[in-house]
Amino acid sequence: MSKKYGRRDFIKHSIVTGALMPMTPLSALAASPKSVPGSDELQVSIFSKHLQFLGYKDMSAVTADMGFDGVELSVRNGGHVLPENVAKDLPRAVAAVREAGLASDMMVSDVKELNPLSKTVLETAANQGIKNYRMGYLRYPETGTIPEALAYFNGKVRELAEFNQNIGIQGCYQNHNGRGVGSNVWELWELLQGSEQEAMGAQYDIYHAVIEGGRSWPNGIRLLKDRIANIVIKDFRWEKIDGNWQVYKTPLGEGMVDFDAYFKILKGLGISVPVAMHFEYDLFGAERGNRDIALSNRPIIYEAMHKDLQLLRKMWREA
Repeated sequence: MSKKYGRRDFIKHSIVTGALMPMTPLSALAASPKSVPGSDELQVSIFSKHLQFLGYKDMSAVTADMGFDGVELSVRNGGHVLPENVAKDLPRAVAAVREAGLASDMMVSDVKELNPLSKTVLETAANQGIKNYRMGYLRYPETGTIPEALAYFNGKVRELAEFNQNIGIQGCYQNHNGRGVGSNVWELWELLQGSEQEAMGAQYDIYHAVIEGGRSWPNGIRLLKDRIANIVIKDFRWEKIDGNWQVYKTPLGEGMVDFDAYFKILKGLGISVPVAMHFEYDLFGAERGNRDIALSNRPIIYEAMHKDLQLLRKMWREA
């Protein structure tokens, strides 16, 4: 499917969302065709967390106009779809996304283990044709050893994987910087042992991998290559803030992630998977999933997202 993103469409949907304001000309708003998965193109979805100030239909329309291929729905506490309302609201959200000509194959969840609510969330998602979900984050207990905790969590993951296989959906665990389970990709590899690949995989996040791995992150990709079901794109750099070194979140291409090297590795290993774009830098609160975004700031947010998307496609083609 080919959809053009132009100034007229942007203005139309800015009016729909009550966000119209004077804009400076931007080359980033030039028309661009939707991508087709393959060696030269990426299938890119936006994490709906960053558009939670819009209802399902307006979110889908704006996403299509910005040039994305799909939506990674936030189905968790505080998300676009609340778990307790999943049976009613997830079909509405999926329908709105697909009516806009977008894919609705992925979601982010709070699911960490099997219980009545998680079963309902996953069964509803599978029935809606969602193929993949990201798990909630696991935390190490204060007592006991790391190997003991990993063995315990591995059992929970294998239980989830068996359920996933029965209903036809794949779970994923994301590597995330910090002290949680899976911040180091070697922990994530241990976590996935014993579960079937089609039932449980990894959502590989290069941003978090570089924060934790420094220059060793290519080893992590090689380790997880058969388990990577989708990837997350965002950027950062280290900055000294108030006397302390901290992660400073940046627009794409302004940080220290070596996307050229990263994409060359992915292509060399034959890893061609869906992409989720996350926006962690300052976007008037949209980066945190705020629902109350000033109308005058919304077009600025859309332009920034579109600019990052266009740069991502360019970097992938040139790698």
